[in-house]
Amino acid sequence: MMTLQPSPLLPVTALPGDSLPPRPGSRRKRLWELDGHAHCPVLGACLPIAVLRRLVDKVLGGQAVADDYDLHCGAVADSKQRGPLAEALQRELDQRYRLALQQAAQAKTTEALAAWWTQGLRSQDIAGPLWATLTHPRCTPALAHQVEAEVHMLQHQVGIRSHADTARLNALLDENAVLTRALAAAQQRSLRQAAEHQQRCELLQDQLMQLRAQLLGRDTGIAALQDELRARAAATPDLASRLALAREGERLLARNHALQRSLLQAQQLAERLRQRLGAQAEARAHRWAGTLPSATPGATPAASHHAAPPPAEPAEPSRLDDQAVLCVGGRQASVPIYRRLVEATGGRFLHHDGGEEDNTAQLEAMVAAADLVICQTGCVSHNAYWRVKDQCKRSGKRCVFVESPSGAGLKRALQTLLPERPTPADALHPPTPGTPRPATD
Repeated sequence: MMTLQPSPLLPVTALPGDSLPPRPGSRRKRLWELDGHAHCPVLGACLPIAVLRRLVDKVLGGQAVADDYDLHCGAVADSKQRGPLAEALQRELDQRYRLALQQAAQAKTTEALAAWWTQGLRSQDIAGPLWATLTHPRCTPALAHQVEAEVHMLQHQVGIRSHADTARLNALLDENAVLTRALAAAQQRSLRQAAEHQQRCELLQDQLMQLRAQLLGRDTGIAALQDELRARAAATPDLASRLALAREGERLLARNHALQRSLLQAQQLAERLRQRLGAQAEARAHRWAGTLPSATPGATPAASHHAAPPPAEPAEPSRLDDQAVLCVGGRQASVPIYRRLVEATGGRFLHHDGGEEDNTAQLEAMVAAADLVICQTGCVSHNAYWRVKDQCKRSGKRCVFVESPSGAGLKRALQTLLPERPTPADALHPPTPGTPRPATD
């Protein structure tokens, strides 16, 4: 008889048939009938520790206080002999790996069983093939030793891999924590950017609505102007002909101004020629008078003095270079004085009374024909004043405004129109009270 060893978990109870050798045939081996070295890999690889603890608690009728290693060692010791715990373990293993037992039952020889075990060893789960192979009736001690050795080495490799996997898992957990924090920060940035983008979109939408409103208002205004244009075109069907007539009138007015300018120039030239002919006739008369006898009995010194021509005064150098000077306003009695002053500087004299007797409509033609304009503001109408000022500004002509109508004022105005002449003394010093001063536009 076999000597029963005390179990650290359960009391040893001898059961009938414990000392009987296994009968030959097709009966599978029981857990307590396996080799002593097979219980540790079978319980370690085929039963999870939680299942093992549940079975021990059920058999003991309480709760085991041992840790996982002590629980495993006690279960290995109890499974070496038949007992309540060994039978419970046997039933749990048979029920858990029923499919593997059915597959292993098809192997009728040891070689077939060894080949099936080798195939099962390559699978992911070897718990079922391990239990079915060790309890198979055709499992010889040599095959059992081979199976136990391979499982032992596999457990070592699994332990090493498990340790490496644990270290890798810890590293992955640390990396996951870092990535989780980075993901949270990225999510915060994404939310902030999304909020900013939403604000920009809302601002752009507001601007778009404003632009659309402006465009709608502009289109409405354009449509109203087009309606008004069509209404006016319908009300004035001869608008095109009127525009053509207006353009033709402007062209004729410009031509009229040019003709009037030419006419005034011709008049000035005729006046100059007439004066020159008069001077030549007077000179011939004086020469004919000089041929008469000077010593007559009734001659007096005064008569001889009158017979002699007066010495010619040196002519003032021409500075206006035959430019037309228009004098607007002034007293009618002073017009000859104005003419003499203008012609003394080499200019051509033009005159308009400023609307008293002459037509104001002729003023624009005369301003267009003149090169320089002198306006005596004290003797012109308001209409003539504004006409002269506006047309000179539009045409870019120089215009001098004189407050007091006098020869001295006109002379000072002419001096302002002669930039090459030295500035007179009365222009360098402020005028005395009561003396008019020319004003330029």
